[in-house]
Amino acid sequence: MPLIRSTDSDFRVCQISFDTLIAIQSEAEGRGWATRWSSVDALRSQVKEGNVVLQSLMREERGGAVRAYRCLLLFSAADDGSAGGVATIDLDPARYASLERLDRDPDVRKALARVFSLAMGGISMVSKK
Repeated sequence: MPLIRSTDSDFRVCQISFDTLIAIQSEAEGRGWATRWSSVDALRSQVKEGNVVLQSLMREERGGAVRAYRCLLLFSAADDGSAGGVATIDLDPARYASLERLDRDPDVRKALARVFSLAMGGISMVSKK
């Protein structure tokens, strides 16, 4: 799976509703994709209801066409009001294309890509010296 860079035409950052995330999870279950939660109930146990931010990460290509987009999700954790989580999920290209973008401005795109990069590496509160 090739990585999607922030300069690629199919890079995007979107804010999605919890209901949309549930629909994406259900589609991934139906297609038998491995990059998803084990079930909708498992997703509900880890992700707090509310908006989720999604960023494209990779594309799976077969026969010259994109079969799926692997995306990062940044969400509030269900079991801790102040903590968040990062996970991956695969999306159908039609669903992916239908999502409303947050990253139309190049500077916003860079900033959001940096936020996801930091989140994947782990963020913690730091005491200043």
